[in-house]
Amino acid sequence: MKALVLTLLFLLMAPSEAKIFSRCELASVLKQHGLDTYTGELDLWICISYYASKYNTQAVNRQKNYRSRYYGIFQLSSYRWCSDNHEGMDSSCGKPCSAFTDDDITDDIACAKLIMANHVPFYQWWPWTKNCRGPNMSNWSSGCKL
Repeated sequence: MKALVLTLLFLLMAPSEAKIFSRCELASVLKQHGLDTYTGELDLWICISYYASKYNTQAVNRQKNYRSRYYGIFQLSSYRWCSDNHEGMDSSCGKPCSAFTDDDITDDIACAKLIMANHVPFYQWWPWTKNCRGPNMSNWSSGCKL
């Protein structure tokens, strides 16, 4: 009987809405949503996504000595871009941070475009400064059928 109750509870639980993209799958989605023409840097976005979240839409992290948390495939900051209900946090993208941790990255891309349009490009993402800054980023979409 106990096993039956546990099985029913398991079945009633909402399935996870996270997705871990492959490199080429992400490249295709980003291109489909115009991120390649918006900034002209599709490979850079793929690199940032890899180092930020390993292409995992459900990633949530906190960097040492920073009070914000980072959400989703691009690791959008709760201090500036989304609201996670902590005092002193802003929501410039107009979304709760949880919106950036599901498998639909349309809102993540829209927020990234807003950041790029209104702020210092790419400096907003720590992976850019540590891993994705350089003259040859074209290998990130290499071999993808775009």
